[in-house]
Amino acid sequence: MAKLLISTCLLLQLISSYSLASNVNNLNVQNYGAKPDGMTDSSRPFLQAWGKACSSSKPVTIHVPARNFLITGITFSGPCKNTDIKFLIDGTIVAPSTYANLGKPNKWIVFDSVEGVSINGGTFKGRGKALWNCKSVKHHHCPDGAPTLMFTNSKNIAINSITSINSKLFHTVILGCDGVTLQDVNIIAPESSPNTDGIHVESSTGVTIFRANIKTGDDCISIGPGTSHLWIEGVNCGPGHGISIGSLGKKGQGLDVDGVRNVTVKTTVFAGAKNGFRIKTWGTKSRGYVKGVAFVNAIMKNVKNPIIIDQHYCLHDKGCPSKGSSSGIKISDVKYVGIHGTSASKVAVNLDCSSSNPCRQIGMRDIKLTYANGRSQANCKNAQGISLGHMVPPSCL
Repeated sequence: MAKLLISTCLLLQLISSYSLASNVNNLNVQNYGAKPDGMTDSSRPFLQAWGKACSSSKPVTIHVPARNFLITGITFSGPCKNTDIKFLIDGTIVAPSTYANLGKPNKWIVFDSVEGVSINGGTFKGRGKALWNCKSVKHHHCPDGAPTLMFTNSKNIAINSITSINSKLFHTVILGCDGVTLQDVNIIAPESSPNTDGIHVESSTGVTIFRANIKTGDDCISIGPGTSHLWIEGVNCGPGHGISIGSLGKKGQGLDVDGVRNVTVKTTVFAGAKNGFRIKTWGTKSRGYVKGVAFVNAIMKNVKNPIIIDQHYCLHDKGCPSKGSSSGIKISDVKYVGIHGTSASKVAVNLDCSSSNPCRQIGMRDIKLTYANGRSQANCKNAQGISLGHMVPPSCL
């Protein structure tokens, strides 16, 4: 009988210990005071759960239940003791309806200096309409807005199966990071929404974007200076401004601009987009490069500029370089392979390169881009390279 009692006590202790460990390793934000009404700011409870997870020596899951939670502005800061923190989001995280109520300027949900964080599931509603309306009126003094989700100075990050709707600014930003995977991401904003880039990658290496559906008012994916070893596959883009490298060389980036290299984009579909594959640089003296880029196996459906290099880029004709200036950004070793479909404009291939730094080692193979109202055309200016295989329009290289 005594042995039975001792065994029972030990069993209860084990169950109790397991329960405590389970509670420590699975944190529900509602247990920290988060209100699932979509109206009460839950930033502080989310931060309290983060603090617990960050200081743990064991893997932790932060759970956001299937309700609506308002976040006015939050930064999840590291470095953490823990390098295995999972956000399991069954619910929806909503931004303030008015841009004036955001927390810090240009910030909504930020992860800074973290490692081993994953975000799994969930919907992020940026509620950007009021800010877009402000920007649509000339001479209004509107803030830039804030990206929905931003990772800075972080590594080994995974973003899986999220949906981002109507961001005030960019939907997702990867800045100064190493080793990031975005998979099964859905991004939605009206075609008229300004500056709502789907995914922006800058000063980062080892980023993979795999299976994404992006409908937005700006670039589906924008690739900024200092990006290397970027892999993009299985992206549907449109409406939107395409997959763009740049812009590089604009005012504020300095005389020496970090280059972009080793970028692969494959198995993509563009539908009703303004651009397909675009490289854009300003006509300034800023020095930099774009090299080692491959655009492979794409379908274009009524895309205005399926293939374009624009080294005389100037946004909204504001602050443009003087007429006749040429870009100091050197573009080389760019390949276009297996790109088929329809162009919404007569010029389906437009390579407008710098007169002082011509594009070099441009390769094209198996291009078939037709135009409904006649024969499609290719235009090359200061571009050097080679074409192989069947080419529609006829190559200008």
